[in-house]
Amino acid sequence: MPSSDSTLSPPAKRSPRLLLRVVGDDDPKVCTGLRLVRFGRARRVGDIGRLHPPPLLLDPHAPLPLSRADARTAREGGILAIDCSWNRLSERAGILGPRRRERGGPVHRRLPYLLAANPQHFGRMGELNTVEALSAALHLLGYREAAAKLLEGFRGGPSFLEVNRVPLARFGAGRTPEEVLTSERSFYGGSSSEGPSKAAGPDAPRAGAAPGRPARRTSPFR
Repeated sequence: MPSSDSTLSPPAKRSPRLLLRVVGDDDPKVCTGLRLVRFGRARRVGDIGRLHPPPLLLDPHAPLPLSRADARTAREGGILAIDCSWNRLSERAGILGPRRRERGGPVHRRLPYLLAANPQHFGRMGELNTVEALSAALHLLGYREAAAKLLEGFRGGPSFLEVNRVPLARFGAGRTPEEVLTSERSFYGGSSSEGPSKAAGPDAPRAGAAPGRPARRTSPFR
């Protein structure tokens, strides 16, 4: 007997496709990006400039943070992360392409400041690995279930969203990059262009493994 309309569940919101440009600096056995590809949760890509529709590119150097205004770009072109070593970011800057968007090119956005929960960089501000970065992007764009599911099977994964629960909620409410920048200044104190200050507010997350460590924006993912 067919179910009535009142018993039907609403269709699940389809999350953006996840794309990965792998540079190859890290040990493949511990690279979270390659594990995502092996799990079928992300697709490995080559030339970024050939991607169409243009994706939302997670770029730690981008001046503007990710906001809900970027939802359409992510939905149509996907979310792209660059998988390379934190220590070699300056050498790899050319892979990201020009940050001033060219016609048909990707939209560059940085993530708002969040704490890493992975074993390599636990407690460090902004030093997320690839799976954390992609999960954060999904969460900020409203795909919370997909964000949580993406972290399954990774060390520290279940802790990431909980450690950043408050800032994710605040930054995820930002409708524009300007609103997210304002939230960063309010939440952490100081200028968001310089990263969180040491005199952050009472609700701000603290770097458990590296207290007082200066924020480092110049970081890729792995």
